[in-house]
Amino acid sequence: MFEIDRWAEIFQSIRKNKLRTFLGAFTVALGIFIFTVLFGMGNGLKNTFKEFFEDDATNTVVVYSGRTTKAYKGFKEGRRIQFKTEDYELLKDKLGSRIEYITPRVFRGVNARYKREAGSYTVRGVNQDDQYLEKTIVEEGRYIDQKDIKNKSRVVVIGRMVKKDLFKDQEALGQFLQMNGINYKIIGVFSDAGGDNEERTICAPYSTLQLIYKNSDDINQINLSFNKEIGVNGAKQMVREINSMLREKYAVERTDKGGIRIRSVFDDYEQNMQFANLLQFIVLWIGIGTLFAGAISIGNIMVFVVKERTKELGIRKALGATPGSIVGLILQEAILITSIAGYAGLLIAVFALSRMGDSLKDYFITNPEVSTSTIVSATIILIIVGAIAGFIPARRAAKIKPVVAMRED
Repeated sequence: MFEIDRWAEIFQSIRKNKLRTFLGAFTVALGIFIFTVLFGMGNGLKNTFKEFFEDDATNTVVVYSGRTTKAYKGFKEGRRIQFKTEDYELLKDKLGSRIEYITPRVFRGVNARYKREAGSYTVRGVNQDDQYLEKTIVEEGRYIDQKDIKNKSRVVVIGRMVKKDLFKDQEALGQFLQMNGINYKIIGVFSDAGGDNEERTICAPYSTLQLIYKNSDDINQINLSFNKEIGVNGAKQMVREINSMLREKYAVERTDKGGIRIRSVFDDYEQNMQFANLLQFIVLWIGIGTLFAGAISIGNIMVFVVKERTKELGIRKALGATPGSIVGLILQEAILITSIAGYAGLLIAVFALSRMGDSLKDYFITNPEVSTSTIVSATIILIIVGAIAGFIPARRAAKIKPVVAMRED
């Protein structure tokens, strides 16, 4: 393997076949380049999905009410289902330790005003668990707590963009914000990975909104997260139980998709990641196909090399060279060409991905990259491809009979 004479012969052979060697090496380099760049973009797509779902916990389940689409148990279709606070209490009680966090939600559109500044915003009525379900970061002050819920306090936590819109550079904490003519004390300012839209939201105790706007216990939806210890299968079972309980309570037909709807964020996440994995799988086979096209090209080069050196190889065998040594010589040359070309393509691809950064974010590709394990795998593939490329011509060379080789023109 490390004989100087053998390496000298290999480099001499490469110099004699410069054009064919270059074309074969270029095909391999292009193949590994395409493979690495596409694989990196697949990872970039995954990063985009992960970033999108970072706004909420990936173990979140959202329960919505709507209008029925089917008549059932004497009720006509088109009936409005209205959740109550007792539904939130029911799920909290029945699901017990399987729930990590749970909150009812009440939504209202308001005109908010501070001195001369005003704007239209969404107020979200929630409890203390909403902070963890939304992955909200409290920048100033505190979030809503159980005492605020119990006392139906007129307090709010405003998003960072609400503060920017209404307070400019002034201090917001402790000030009073007027919403639809009613004053609420600002107890906190939050930021959110969801961006400007989320940060233009105002959060208040759900009990306060119920009292002020309708003096009822109506809620719009229920958000909860499951304990990750129960696993995805346990979570799916829990979702089925929630569906069954609420449909039975409100007499909603089992297949009615309008009356009660349940969305699982982890289902959305899984589906999108499966889509990204499918794309990467397709890319993987495209890349492998391109690499094998390069292997065929290298194989063709080695066929010509063997043909041109037929007499030389025959003399070698006549002088006692074993078939194994001849196979090793041809394989070594093929692997050398493939490895150098492949690594060149790999390095160029990694550099290209690093230069892309977040420039393709508009195309849903964030920070495309390849992992160390991918590079190691590519190295193994290169060695295999090089060995395959050289094996057939090497085997032909090993079978050359000295007498026949001497007659070769």
